[in-house]
Amino acid sequence: MAFEFTDSNFQESALDSDKLVVVDFWAEWCGPCRLVSPIIDELSTEYDGKAVIGKVNVDDNAGVASKYSVRSIPTILFIKNGEVVDKQVGATTKAALEQKIAAHV
Repeated sequence: MAFEFTDSNFQESALDSDKLVVVDFWAEWCGPCRLVSPIIDELSTEYDGKAVIGKVNVDDNAGVASKYSVRSIPTILFIKNGEVVDKQVGATTKAALEQKIAAHV
């Protein structure tokens, strides 16, 4: 299961991580988010130990979403050494996300 990022744990779990962090911004009511969600869960298992892969529910964690100007969901941020190094807005394929992860792991 993917890691659950929140406003309170984002600094420690995402920005302070020494691994690549992949953060899926989503919401329950978002159709495209439901397409991406199982992909994020799979990737979190496959890259366990190599990357931190998780989700932020934007309805429950507006602070993080606001900080990164997330206006459309799903938005997936790729964070390395505390900086956003890549971004994917909208539904996408597992292969496309794997390619972005491979470029930064």
